[in-house]
Amino acid sequence: MSGIEVITFGCRLNTYESEVMKAQAEKAGLNNAILVNTCAVTGEAVRQARQAIRRARRDNPHARIIVTGCAAQTEKQTFAAMSEVDAVLGNEEKLSSASYRSLPDFGVSAEEKLRVNDIMSVKATAPQMVRHIDGHVRAFIQVQNGCDHRCTFCIIPYGRGNSRSVPMGAVVDQARRLADSGYREIVLTGVDATSYGDDLPGAPTLGLLAKTLLKQLPDIRRLRLSSIDSIEADAHLMDLIADEPRFMPHLHLSLQHGDDMILKRMKRRHSRADALRFIEDARRLRPEMSFGADMIAGFPTETEEMFANALRLAEEAGIAHLHVFPYSPRHGTPAARMPQLDRSLVKDRAARLRATGHRLHQSHLDGMVGTRQWLLVENNGLAHTENFTLVAAAGLRPGELVPATITGHNGKHLDMQLTAAAA
Repeated sequence: MSGIEVITFGCRLNTYESEVMKAQAEKAGLNNAILVNTCAVTGEAVRQARQAIRRARRDNPHARIIVTGCAAQTEKQTFAAMSEVDAVLGNEEKLSSASYRSLPDFGVSAEEKLRVNDIMSVKATAPQMVRHIDGHVRAFIQVQNGCDHRCTFCIIPYGRGNSRSVPMGAVVDQARRLADSGYREIVLTGVDATSYGDDLPGAPTLGLLAKTLLKQLPDIRRLRLSSIDSIEADAHLMDLIADEPRFMPHLHLSLQHGDDMILKRMKRRHSRADALRFIEDARRLRPEMSFGADMIAGFPTETEEMFANALRLAEEAGIAHLHVFPYSPRHGTPAARMPQLDRSLVKDRAARLRATGHRLHQSHLDGMVGTRQWLLVENNGLAHTENFTLVAAAGLRPGELVPATITGHNGKHLDMQLTAAAA
């Protein structure tokens, strides 16, 4: 191979950072290299990264393989010990061209491969300017990194460090570049995006940042948030939900569970009632609002009654896009030291929660039939409605915004007919 290939796992923030990594590596003159941007959220994510590294070496025996991302930050020795890996970069180091200029030669020891510093020592997040997000018609902007909270199941703060925000002016500049490059939709991303601004002068909020972007940049047709913690939602964000049509009516929530005792043991900051109240308030302000959510099945000490509360929460909240994670013990986290459930029970409960999510998604699709929607056409023959529902859109040009009437669905995505205005 020649050039640089990037293999990305995990969140939208990783997708954004992969573009930065590739640009920095090219700036450093790196060639014939594969960059693997890993995720550490579950043990399965780490396993998939190791599998991809081995496959990449088989397919590209002479390429340099550089591993980075959250799993590389939290399990650096694991990746350094792999014979297929030429270098391991930390989450801060991966964004600097200097890191790629100083890579070790082939055949060095595991210790010499490592370029991973203490992520907790990083106190600021520098703005990273990109004009293009490869393979995406929606552009991602990093507005925040790290997390100050210590949920008992989560390893990510140890891979990302403490919370730090990108100054508002830098976010506006980056959004302007992307809008000028033709992107119709921008997605604001972060590890704990709703903590945005706590470390900045004047403590601006995520909602205020979003308001400012839409006010200053009329060329942004659609603005979306990646994932939020509803307990941190501010008044500006609620204003956007109520009054701003360019703010998309879909929010992905970090719910994690629906039982108050498990939420307490997870060290979450919201209760079951808090989550339902936020969803009810948002729907009252914007009836077409849809919700996605992350939920964990099989958390340590979870009884059948506690799990039933999680199922009921998903149903009561009407979660249209449910992301289910079987609990995965992460070494070094408090939850890994709690009494664990049998893995077969964890898998069974995850399957039951997914079945509930599937049924809720079918109900959501049913409710969309007959509605008129604006669609953003993706690169894969599909499109997204404003409330983030997939629609079949074969033959349309990626990046187009088109109006359509929803005519049915196949259980996975909606079918549509273009309106006369788009014909």
